[in-house]
Amino acid sequence: MRTDGGTTSAPLLGEPLPVELMNTVTGDRGRTHDTLDGDAAATGWLRAVAHRLGAESEITADQLDEDTVRPVAGALRALRDALRHLAADATQDPRPSATAPELTRGEAIGTLNALAHAWPELVWPADGRPSRAYRGSGTVADLAVQLIAHQAVGLFTGADRDRLRPCLAQNCLLFFVKNHARREWCSAACGNRVRVARHYRRHHSAPSH
Repeated sequence: MRTDGGTTSAPLLGEPLPVELMNTVTGDRGRTHDTLDGDAAATGWLRAVAHRLGAESEITADQLDEDTVRPVAGALRALRDALRHLAADATQDPRPSATAPELTRGEAIGTLNALAHAWPELVWPADGRPSRAYRGSGTVADLAVQLIAHQAVGLFTGADRDRLRPCLAQNCLLFFVKNHARREWCSAACGNRVRVARHYRRHHSAPSH
């Protein structure tokens, strides 16, 4: 999937960025795919979401080349696994764990907190209006990971935590925020698959004797 400045095979569904990161683990016919597997894949994903990070910082896709992202690729995947663990806990997800099944809740919380070190600063140019921009320690790639972790703290402590859902369509491993009452699936594609499967079962079930 291509967006402004980056290419990724992960679905980008317009969810909060922590949920988009959770959804870098996908399923297909019973197989699990890690779309952040490798430095190039991590770089492509961060570049693909850079325009959303830039709303709270000065991050641009051009700053996130593979050499810059390589040192934080492991931290990005660790954050993803921690978020999936905590999302599964928050939603009582009945699906088998797709990543890091040995991770404990305490370890997941510790990983998130260790990476959520971004803070707001006042930006007030002489000829403009004051605004807020987030800063962090390290490189621009470090800040990208820190911002997503910081947003995840807000996700799990805010109203969206109660709206977070696992998509229970067959073979789907994604999460979504239930933003309207009738939404039951992460995407229209999953909803269509469920409806087709229900139709098939109704019309091909064995007759009772």
